[in-house]
Parts: sequence; structure tokens; C-alpha cells
Amino acid sequence: MRDLYVKNGQGFVLVYSITSQATFNDLIDIKDQIMRVKDIGEDIPMVLVGNKIDLEDERVVGKHQGESLARSFDCTFLESSAKLEINVHEVNIDFRMIREMKGFSL
Repeated sequence: MRDLYVKNGQGFVLVYSITSQATFNDLIDIKDQIMRVKDIGEDIPMVLVGNKIDLEDERVVGKHQGESLARSFDCTFLESSAKLEINVHEVNIDFRMIREMKGFSL
């Protein structure tokens, strides 16, 4: 089922919780699956988001780790809080801009 969603997707927002190392570690496999299913090279619009910054005291994934992974994925990186609506709008704006720059229709 996930392959069908990936095949039809025109871009991806990859989200992990800053309070869960496991969600961060899963991103490499998820990106690999996207690349395998899409089979169109590295030019897929992506944004990497570290969510739950409202739980800073429970952080286990450092911001530098997210930035480093985003560099290796060649994508934009933001940290956000869906609960407090921090950077949620910015994620959408970044994603739309990346899609436009890479020539994907809106």
C-alpha cells in the first residue's frame, strides 16, 4: 500500500519526532523506498521536519543530526511543533517552493 502512495506522490515531507531516535532512524529506509519506487533520481521534492520541539526537555535527536541528514538527502530542514503550530506554515511554504523549483505541478 505504501508503494502506491509513494508512486503517486509528487513530493514528500519526511517527519520524525525529536523525542524518538527510532523515528529518525527510519527515515533512511523511507527515503530509500521513495527513491526505489519513484525511480526518477535525486530530483524529488522533499522537506525533512523534526517535530515536537515543544518537548525540548525530552529531546533525544539533536538539531545537528537533522541538519546533517537533510544535507545527505539534499533537502530543506526545519524543526516544528504541530501542537504549538510552530513552523507548520513554513513547512508548507518550503515544500511548495521546492516543488515549483523542481518543475512539479501544483
